[in-house]
Amino acid sequence: MAETVTIARPYAEAVFELAKQQKALPKWSEMLAYAAAVASTREIRDLDGNPRITPRQLADLLIGVCGERLTGEARNLLQVLVQNRRISVLPEIRDLFERLKEEDEGQVEATITSAMSLSDGQVKELCAKLEVKYRRKVLAKVVVDRSLIGGVKVQVGDEVIDGSIRGRLDAMAQTLVR
Repeated sequence: MAETVTIARPYAEAVFELAKQQKALPKWSEMLAYAAAVASTREIRDLDGNPRITPRQLADLLIGVCGERLTGEARNLLQVLVQNRRISVLPEIRDLFERLKEEDEGQVEATITSAMSLSDGQVKELCAKLEVKYRRKVLAKVVVDRSLIGGVKVQVGDEVIDGSIRGRLDAMAQTLVR
């Protein structure tokens, strides 16, 4: 995974800078999401590895499927990615672009995983604490995972704050094994 991030980062940064210059961050966000979804289909992945398909044919196919949803610059990006055999990292480029966009907008995305449904008040309270910690507005996505038994686990970027009972039991088990 680190390798794909290393490959995707320069593309994501270049696209971010272009989008920012154009004052078109939301538009690029939409285009990258759509193109990444198309590039992630099984059919496109199969064609990407097929020696009978030229890069030009694959690029034309991708651009044809995406149609008018892409600007000229976005079409150029797809052509460059296909030409350099990098189309498989497009979802990672999209993810990195979104992180750069959120950082630029003073926001951070948090995935809150809970053993049970949380009320709106509980989510707001948790987000307020996270906003203090990260000094940014928190965009929360709440997921229910009953295997946590109780408590919550929060993921912000690469950082995980595990306050779940499952996490504590796992930590205790690791301590006992040593």
